[in-house]
Amino acid sequence: MEEIRLINIKEKILADNENLAEEIRKELAEKKVYMLNLMSSPGAGKTSLVVETLRRLKGSFRMAVIEGDIESQVDSEKIAAEGVPAVQLRTGGACHLDAPMIRAALDSLALDKLDLIIIENVGNLVCPAEFDTGAARKVMILSVPEGDDKVLKYPLMFSVSDVLVVNKIDYLPGSDFNLKLLEERVRRLNAGLRIFPVSCKTGEGLEEWCRWLEADIKAYRER
Repeated sequence: MEEIRLINIKEKILADNENLAEEIRKELAEKKVYMLNLMSSPGAGKTSLVVETLRRLKGSFRMAVIEGDIESQVDSEKIAAEGVPAVQLRTGGACHLDAPMIRAALDSLALDKLDLIIIENVGNLVCPAEFDTGAARKVMILSVPEGDDKVLKYPLMFSVSDVLVVNKIDYLPGSDFNLKLLEERVRRLNAGLRIFPVSCKTGEGLEEWCRWLEADIKAYRER
């Protein structure tokens, strides 16, 4: 009987991706360009948070946005309307962005003229958590209407993220979302996770989020 050779495709894909992601991270560090990977489920408010962040930091940093979407470019149009360069990555069905996609996007940007790049990943709480993009920080958004139990259903996303933005807190008075319970569950998985409750609709909490991001970018550039 012939010997059967087993090739674990997923492990190889992830390993190749991680190698390229590390190359990207080193290149951006040398150029002092801070890249943030923003992840969430569809409708949690990624684009709203990006737009509000751009408006508040536009005077302090030179910025660009990499938009990931399966088909449309509607989010890129919103970014361009803010006067910020946008690169649209149309994945054609892929449920996440990976390092090769980000490499292609970076090659179309003038990195020497940028301080901050925000990646708006494909709306999904599963696949984006598995693929390193080379970003300096991983930030996830959880919106109040999604419920406080998502940390139990998608633990990897909460485990790999550096920051959790809880969006749409203006819905809290009419919901059974328990912010304290969410934090307790999150801390069991990721004790160092920073949590920012915000509302992109009312503006509550956005200044605190932007102050932290501005300080983190400056610390990164000084390193």
